[in-house]
Amino acid sequence: MAPGLGQNSFVGEADTLRGVGEGRVIVPQSRLHTGHAGMLLLINLLKFFEAWLEAYDLIRVIAGILIVKLVTLMLSESGFPIDFAAHKVAKGDPFNVGWICPYENVFPFAPGSNAVRANMWSCDSVSIGGAGTNPPSRFPSSSACASCRGGLFMFIISRMVIRTRNLLFSSLVQQDLAFFQEVKTGALASRLSKDTTMMSRSVPLNTNVFLRTLIKTLGLYGFMIGLSWRLTLLMLIETPLMMTVQKVYNARRQALLKAIQDSVAHSEEVVHEVISSMETVHSFATEEKESQRYEASLEDTCRLKNQRDLERIVYILVVRVIRLSMKLILLYCGYQQIRTGLMTGGNLVSFILYQTNVGRCVQALIYTYGDALSNVGAAEKVFEYLDREPSVCTEGTLSKESLRGRVSFQNVSFCYPSRPEIQVLKNVSFELRPGEVTALVGPNGSGKSSCVALLEHFYEPQSGEVLLDGVPVGKYEHKYLHRQVALVGQEPVLFSGSIRENITYGLQGCSEEDVSRAAGEADALGFIRELEGGFDVGEKGGQLSIGQKQRLAIARALIRDPKVLVLDEATSALDPESDAAIQRSVQKHGARTVLVIAHRMQTVENADKIVVLEGGEVVEEGTHAELMGRQGPYYRLVERTQAE
Repeated sequence: MAPGLGQNSFVGEADTLRGVGEGRVIVPQSRLHTGHAGMLLLINLLKFFEAWLEAYDLIRVIAGILIVKLVTLMLSESGFPIDFAAHKVAKGDPFNVGWICPYENVFPFAPGSNAVRANMWSCDSVSIGGAGTNPPSRFPSSSACASCRGGLFMFIISRMVIRTRNLLFSSLVQQDLAFFQEVKTGALASRLSKDTTMMSRSVPLNTNVFLRTLIKTLGLYGFMIGLSWRLTLLMLIETPLMMTVQKVYNARRQALLKAIQDSVAHSEEVVHEVISSMETVHSFATEEKESQRYEASLEDTCRLKNQRDLERIVYILVVRVIRLSMKLILLYCGYQQIRTGLMTGGNLVSFILYQTNVGRCVQALIYTYGDALSNVGAAEKVFEYLDREPSVCTEGTLSKESLRGRVSFQNVSFCYPSRPEIQVLKNVSFELRPGEVTALVGPNGSGKSSCVALLEHFYEPQSGEVLLDGVPVGKYEHKYLHRQVALVGQEPVLFSGSIRENITYGLQGCSEEDVSRAAGEADALGFIRELEGGFDVGEKGGQLSIGQKQRLAIARALIRDPKVLVLDEATSALDPESDAAIQRSVQKHGARTVLVIAHRMQTVENADKIVVLEGGEVVEEGTHAELMGRQGPYYRLVERTQAE
């Protein structure tokens, strides 16, 4: 429940009746989004959440809100019109109104107000017709209903936060690699934590405030029309004025809100970069510089928030001036109607009290609308990520019972989405045959890793095809493809957990024999046996050496028994003996297709076929002896490597 909005209907709150111009802000500080785009996003947000709730959930929630609200109104401590009390005061009759409004300043001009003041503080109940009643006895019931309503909305909020984060995370992990190259990790973390919470809280909280305030507003307008329809029409002038001020305020505020969100995301990016690169930070002694960089990002966020708050102060002052001016106009017009006999003093007092509450209610509705739009604006990126379709289709359905593992690159041309002007591969064609080890060599930037990325179906080529057993790799079912084609990259990534969990990552039901076999083939059993059982590798394997991480990454690939194994500088941190042992283990599976990318010439020389890339084109193919005899690009590459 938003602070400042009372739990009960009409005029039960003490702060509501304290006096003209003394009301507090009754809706949480809003962040506003204007224009048709904002309205469209709001509609999408409502549809978005409605789709999450099963039909019976949605009906149950709405019915629960309305029932609890009606019961709250029935049990409210202010369940009868104020004009009855106001008539009594205006006539000078002694009337105990301590329960309704124990503030004598509300009626400073009423005849007989001294008698009222004498009795106001001495009673806790309202005497009607001489019979004392005790309405405050209904407070516990009303509070209980309000508590139920608040609990219901908190339950809805918690469910929506969990569902939003789960859906967003599920959408993120389905995206292609190009997406993660364009969007920074810190920005994604900010959207996943802060923006999802903001958009999930928006709908239930604003629905709670809106329903409660709308019912209250309609009831108050009904009483006011009954008292004086002329003054009611005059009072309606306040609504367009407030909406105009709100629109101007929204337009100025929206840019600030976006800047604040970007600034917060930038701060999180700094934290993520520094913490994930602490070795580099320490090695270059840049701890103080990084602290200053983070402090600068925080100062920028603080400056933007101060500017936002300053504009809000001006906005609140303007709103209060409008409301106070409207009250003065109503008092003057009401006084004229009293002089002409169109209404009584008691009616005017009642009307002013109702108008005070209506002003707050109208402001609450405007705030609620603005707050909903602002939260939708904050969720703009979340919707963008949720609706984004990966550029690489992973909806293939083919999963063969038997796969040979023959790979063909046929006239493949490719450029990265982030650099479309640079063609990385140009009409590349070569084959990988089952039972053979093929080495892919070439200078840096020649396109070796790009070939691997296309084989793994991380990207789609601009032209040509990558075939697996004569079928484009995109036609295969996603999990099946990556079970049959295993990649060990140059920078192996391990996850927090045990050695066993990292080797069996993504697999179910692996036996200890399978784990031991894969670790043995990767020459990892030696150091694993020296570790305690269940040893935690630390975040990203931080407690292991590079060579140990490479061995575990190779074991993780081998335990899948893939038909195609890709080693992209996978043994660069190993000594020659360990490298040779792993190569023998890899090659002993006669039916497996192996693609090796390595700078170590001993690994390349033992390959059955060598494909030489230069400038994104295949310039030579053959065995080591054949290529050395030609004294072409491969020969020069070997000579240069040996000279280094």
